[in-house]
Amino acid sequence: MSADPIAVNPELYRVIFENERVRVLEYRDEPGDRTQPHHHPDSVLYPLTSFRRRISANGQQVEVALTVGQVRWVGAQEHAGENIGDTETHALFIELKEPPPTRTPAALGPSTR
Repeated sequence: MSADPIAVNPELYRVIFENERVRVLEYRDEPGDRTQPHHHPDSVLYPLTSFRRRISANGQQVEVALTVGQVRWVGAQEHAGENIGDTETHALFIELKEPPPTRTPAALGPSTR
């Protein structure tokens, strides 16, 4: 089982809402901060600030630049991240607890689908 972001990065993530169907996490970091590897189920990412990050998993890396309000889908994945910009990252993750109707491989990092 992969690590829960709350357990491995408690200084960066906090639960702001949870019920039997969803969990909402608030994420905050500063330029240069890194997360330990952790897992997210299928989620919706809602940026509250604009930011740049490097997402890494399984020898792959992607750089992501999102602006405030640029909502993205994040398919279930394990990754680590690093704030590579010059601004704070502040975002909400809305994690789904229900299994997807069909399982398809997720792209690393956020996507528009």
